[in-house]
Amino acid sequence: MIKFCTQCASPVQLRIPAGDNLPRHVCPGCGHIHYENPRLVVGCVSEWEGAILLCRRAIEPRYGLWTLPAGFMENGETTAEAAARETLEEACAEIVVGEPFTMVNIPHINQVHLFYRGSLKLPEFGAGEESLDAALVPEAEIPWDDLAFRSVTLCLQRYFADRRRGRFGFHTADLNPL
Repeated sequence: MIKFCTQCASPVQLRIPAGDNLPRHVCPGCGHIHYENPRLVVGCVSEWEGAILLCRRAIEPRYGLWTLPAGFMENGETTAEAAARETLEEACAEIVVGEPFTMVNIPHINQVHLFYRGSLKLPEFGAGEESLDAALVPEAEIPWDDLAFRSVTLCLQRYFADRRRGRFGFHTADLNPL
């Protein structure tokens, strides 16, 4: 929640500005409107010889559970650059980023998760700062009950279904609270 204006440091008020239809944090001092928009989480389904690169989380939320390497996009980078950076940070792996594969809207937490398809440049990886472990996992050994996020589960289910069909498409989904 925004409490003070980033332009003049005055306390802000939550109101609907002229010409808008949603409440925003507006500065009564300088008139600056502070917009809060969904955050973009970007990752990659990185494959090596049929196995998928997974990381076991060393941070909350979902400490100790498995996930695809992914994280919040930074200013000044493309989504593909974010996917590669997150994979390097979380799994110490360099990847070739392919095409966008799955986009999951999660409006109740103001996030959009975008996963690319990709491949490891070499079968070299390890646990990064935010990971307890990293592993190349074949489809038959995916820890479905220990995946950290529903968006990752959905992405991997669609990935393996497309792989069995022999063609990959682009998938979208909306996740609501359980």
